[in-house]
Amino acid sequence: MPQTPPFSAMFDSSGYNRNLYQSAEDSCGGLYYHDNNLLSGSLEALIQHLVPNVDYYPDNQIRKIAPKILQLLTEWTETFPYDFRDERMMRNLKDLAHRIASGEETYRKNVQQMIQCLIRKLAALSQYEEVLAKISSTSTDRLTLLKTKPQSIQRDIISVCSDPYTLAQQLTHIELERLNYIGPEEFVQAFVQKDPLDNDKSCYSERKKTRNLEAYVEWFNRLSYLVATEICMPVKKKHRARMIEYFIDVARECFNIGNFNSLMAIISGMNMSPVSRLKKTWAKVKTAKFDVLEHQMDPSSNFYNYRTALRGAAQRSLTAHSSREKIVIPFFSLLIKDIYFLNEGCANRLPNGHVNFEKFWELAKQVSEFMTWKQVECPFERDRKILQYLLTVPVFSEDALYLASYESEGPENHIEKDRWKSLRSSLLGRV
Repeated sequence: MPQTPPFSAMFDSSGYNRNLYQSAEDSCGGLYYHDNNLLSGSLEALIQHLVPNVDYYPDNQIRKIAPKILQLLTEWTETFPYDFRDERMMRNLKDLAHRIASGEETYRKNVQQMIQCLIRKLAALSQYEEVLAKISSTSTDRLTLLKTKPQSIQRDIISVCSDPYTLAQQLTHIELERLNYIGPEEFVQAFVQKDPLDNDKSCYSERKKTRNLEAYVEWFNRLSYLVATEICMPVKKKHRARMIEYFIDVARECFNIGNFNSLMAIISGMNMSPVSRLKKTWAKVKTAKFDVLEHQMDPSSNFYNYRTALRGAAQRSLTAHSSREKIVIPFFSLLIKDIYFLNEGCANRLPNGHVNFEKFWELAKQVSEFMTWKQVECPFERDRKILQYLLTVPVFSEDALYLASYESEGPENHIEKDRWKSLRSSLLGRV
């Protein structure tokens, strides 16, 4: 995975790479090139370069240009289909497509296929978002359910899936499905507060859509709380220790698969304070395997160990002989952080007003690699019962986790005692 270079090394206080800018001596019409790659230029020069003129766009060669326009539209609708959720965009697309299709029969078939493919993608997205909304609307705090219908949640994760390797595979199903619905434009919209290159508000800018990206972050948080809930729920110490060892095995298999997002969510859940304070429980756990996992995901040195493992998984994916070897699911929050700091740490424009293409090339490189990873099909067999449990079983809130933790292993100091009393009063109505 491309790493964000240290900004102190790449950029000076002006926010751009001065050496590269000075070496860009080859200019053409206000556009600057280096090794035949466009480095910078004013928007005016870029527009002038792209606007058709009599030299390369004569009226009698429209038929020759139509395939290129169709190719552009096809790539646009395949790579950025969510752009066309806007009715105006879809209307303009159909209008342009109709003009192309009015020529040869071959164009008509290709245009029809392009539009149908786009409509299918948008329909699938709408259906997926409806499912997310349904899951969100039916979510219930586990403590509330325990007080009202305790018999409805007698099961735990081990009773649903006793094999940690199978659970890791089902987690990978969820990860890949949710990744697949994240559009590349969501990364842009997540950070853009206004048009980065123009002071004028675009007529298409009011529809900011990052729902699928946000849903994926919410999934990470849910999985962390689910892990903590499953560990804090058992009354007996040996059962809590067994649950911890179970999740350690799940996390190890996630690492082997290349599912780093679920791995980090599980580690985060086990490191939550209500879980980590259970010292008597942890004393019964063989923690050597957990220590190895924590070392792999150690945040020091900008997650150096994790980034090394991710590069290894990415290389394995490039030379994969099976679908399983192609799986690369990055720790998503760190990927977002990398893209954010690259976006914020580099100027959109150079001091002379030119567009900083070097920055946008690097952003495109990172997002493109992610787009490759998210298109991998999950090779594991789906288990609906396990998936249903993972996605819908109620989990404890943070306060409920602390209460369950104190009930399992009593408070150790006055601060914990006071909090325990407060939680028992507010959550259980007891003094």
